[in-house]
Amino acid sequence: MAEPTNAAGAGAGAGADAGAGPVALRTSPLAHLTERMHTATVTGPRGVTLTEWPFSTMVNLRVDPASEAADRIEKSLGAPLPRQCGHTTASASHTVLWLGPDEWLVLSQADGTAVVAELRAALGADPGSVVDVSANRTTLELSGPAARQVLEKGCPLDLHPRAFGPGHAVSTTVGPVAALLWQVDGAPTYRLFPRSSFADYLARWLIDAMSEYRGPELP
Repeated sequence: MAEPTNAAGAGAGAGADAGAGPVALRTSPLAHLTERMHTATVTGPRGVTLTEWPFSTMVNLRVDPASEAADRIEKSLGAPLPRQCGHTTASASHTVLWLGPDEWLVLSQADGTAVVAELRAALGADPGSVVDVSANRTTLELSGPAARQVLEKGCPLDLHPRAFGPGHAVSTTVGPVAALLWQVDGAPTYRLFPRSSFADYLARWLIDAMSEYRGPELP
């Protein structure tokens, strides 16, 4: 995966080309905290890192999982729609997170317009909806040996590996902020998807929660 950037293009400032479209002028909800997140990094056996992955493609999908439309959508995605709470599935380009019995969030490496067009074509005239919600949330990645302990300071979920491991994703709260939480791997690496308007608060909360791991572990 490429390094995250917080502006969509080098010309996103005041001197940008007058003909630049809205995509070229985007600024992430956490662009102002990029340096602070970087300096908050803790290394070593109690290490933890916080990074924003802005402008990720996110598409909300609703369809009857027992319908022929769901079958067509699964073929289009190259992955089955997860049927159980907390489950995720993935193909080469897409990851699908369960949100409800007939609702999913599709994360994609592809352009949002293309993903929406592909899924709407698969849905056809059947009941359901496909909506690009990429601007609704941003993505925070928390990783490192102490990542789980940082989250446990403010997340009511049981995050122990016996209960929540790689491939699990659920809606929860971290501190007072509602977010979708996905464990990507066993490092552990977590991705959090807060609403853009709450991203600043959540990032600052996580930075503060990370700070104790700079010092030695107390007996």
